[in-house]
Amino acid sequence: MPLLAVAHGSADPRSAAAVSAVFERVRSLRPGLDVRVSYLDHVAPGAEEALDELAARGAGEAVVLPMLLTAAYHSKVDLPRVLAGARERSPWLRVHYARTLGPHPLLLDAVERRLAEAGARPGPDTALVLASAGSSDPEANATVAATAAELAERGPWREVVAAYASAAEPRPGEAVAALRGRGASRVAVATYLLAPGFFADRVRTRSLEAGAWAVSEALGDVPELARVVLDRYDAAVAARRAARTG
Repeated sequence: MPLLAVAHGSADPRSAAAVSAVFERVRSLRPGLDVRVSYLDHVAPGAEEALDELAARGAGEAVVLPMLLTAAYHSKVDLPRVLAGARERSPWLRVHYARTLGPHPLLLDAVERRLAEAGARPGPDTALVLASAGSSDPEANATVAATAAELAERGPWREVVAAYASAAEPRPGEAVAALRGRGASRVAVATYLLAPGFFADRVRTRSLEAGAWAVSEALGDVPELARVVLDRYDAAVAARRAARTG
C-alpha cells in the first residue's frame, strides 16, 4: 500500500530539502514501499495533486501521513478537507489516515540527539527550552508542554519549559530570560521543528539574543524521524486489517 506523506511546505528551500532527505532514509529502511511526498502549501506536488495521481495510476488504497509534530488545524481541518475532495473525485481510492508524527517517544530521542550535537547535555545547572512553532489550537500547545515534561523526567535538566515561536506564549526568548532569571547558569534551546526555515531561524535568533547558551538544529534528517514515519504507517495498515477482520 503506498505511503503519501503530506508536509506543511515552506517558501524556504531548506525545508523541502530536509523533508526529502527524511524520506530518502525512509525508502532505504523499507525498499519495497511506494513512498511519495506532497505538501499543503508552497511546494509541489500539492496533496490533492498527489492523491489524484495515485488514483489515476490505479491505486485502490493509500496511507496518508500528516508530517506534523502535533495534531492541530492542518491535521484536523485542512487535510480532512483534501481527503474528502479526493474521495469525491476518486471514490474507489480508499485512504487510511495515519496519526501525526507526535507525540512519540522516538521524537524525544531525536531532540536529545540534536541537543548533543549542539553540545548541550542535561545537568543540574542547565535548563532547557523546548521551542515549537506554536498553534492557535490549545491542544497542540498542550502536547508540546507534555513533551517538555517528558524531557524533564529523562533529565537531569535543572528545569524544562515549552515555548512557542508564534500564536502562544511564552516565546523562546522570553522563556530563556525567565529561566536565567530563576538562576539557571546555562539555558539550552531545543528547536522542536521538523525542518529549517522561518520559524527555526526565529527560534535561534530570539533565543541567542536572550542569552541562550546553545540552540539545536531542527530535527530534519535524523534516524528516529524515519522510524516514526514507518511506525505511523504500520499502525495505519494494522488498523485497516483489524477493521476488515473485525
